[in-house]
Amino acid sequence: MDAPLDNPIWQALITEQAHFAERDGDAARFPPAVTALAGLGRSDQDALAGLARLVQPDEPVGLFLDAPHALPPALARVDEAIIAQMVHEGPAPEAGPETATELDVLGPADVPEMVALAEATRPGPFGPRTAELGTFLGIRAGGRLIAMAGQRMRLPGLVGVSAICTDPAHLGRGHAGRLLGAQLALLRGAGAGVFLHVRADNARAIALYQRLGFRERRRFRYLVLRGR
Repeated sequence: MDAPLDNPIWQALITEQAHFAERDGDAARFPPAVTALAGLGRSDQDALAGLARLVQPDEPVGLFLDAPHALPPALARVDEAIIAQMVHEGPAPEAGPETATELDVLGPADVPEMVALAEATRPGPFGPRTAELGTFLGIRAGGRLIAMAGQRMRLPGLVGVSAICTDPAHLGRGHAGRLLGAQLALLRGAGAGVFLHVRADNARAIALYQRLGFRERRRFRYLVLRGR
């Protein structure tokens, strides 16, 4: 049997996040306002046909695949990238005082700023309901949200961190490291394993994650599709 992390989106949607799932046979997706991610229980044409029935015309959807597949006519390829999956194997950091002071726990009132920051930095699929997936932490400067890191996929005993992003005008100041360290303290302190996904060509981010105790576990083809 494959390990859950070999098919993380599908596994999240049939376990810890099944309450979000829109499903057709061996295809499942999150509601688009939550995140444009979908998973397949099997990488075959029947599952892809099920996904096509879930996606409305012009709706984007992203999924992880191991190999290229022919697409049904109702799905068009938009983009593709190689994604590295990394798991945290370093020691669990202790929560520092910055978690309660410098870092803000973001809530519903912060959603417009969160969406704007995600649109400016493109850390991955992000929508007006993404914050429902878990705790998001942020850093503000002059009252404006300039960096954040959150939680997205949940599997039994595992939580994925995501949307790790910083306003380009505030790069190089250690914001991503502080935010990710705080997330690690929260999650590892609660006994959860932690994983993340990052574009395999994002050397700067990967170097940070390695310094914080992550190692690459495997790679996926991340395929962005659109209904038609």
